[in-house]
Amino acid sequence: MSPKHKDQRVTVLIDVQNLYYSAKNLHGSRVNFREIVKTAVANRKLIRAFAYVVRTKTGEERPFFDALANLGIETRVKDLQEYYGGLKKADWDVGIAVDAIKTSGSVDAIVLVSGDGDYVPLVDYLKNQGKRVEIMAFGKSTSSRLREVADEFIDLDEEGGKYLLKKSRWPLKISR
Repeated sequence: MSPKHKDQRVTVLIDVQNLYYSAKNLHGSRVNFREIVKTAVANRKLIRAFAYVVRTKTGEERPFFDALANLGIETRVKDLQEYYGGLKKADWDVGIAVDAIKTSGSVDAIVLVSGDGDYVPLVDYLKNQGKRVEIMAFGKSTSSRLREVADEFIDLDEEGGKYLLKKSRWPLKISR
């Protein structure tokens, strides 16, 4: 596949849950979505950027959704499903795959921001359609097969925490 160039049209698909838990478990930190999108676009033509998020009953995530919107990222929202016995689930894999396929006709490159190996068949499909497919994720929690099939893998563990928010920028919690 061709290298990056300024005339490429790009869609960015962000698996927020995958990034959130990787950043939290690996680094005890949160993700800097501004830097993620900036790196993903890489001075090309951004067509659309989507973040796939989960809404809880409490609605406490609303400020986060607003922050994403302020960055020009469209949110796709799914309600958290709670099942008998306490199991909670909100899986966006199929939704992300569908959007990737639907938007692929109007772009040259798709940047999938996730380390989930379930996306390997999607990456294969998109590449067979002539699309450049780039993966951005924390390397330590990324499927090795996903890295292999991508045209490019950008490891968010590199660059000294560029993709993590400094803890001082987190909302303060006051305990009494």
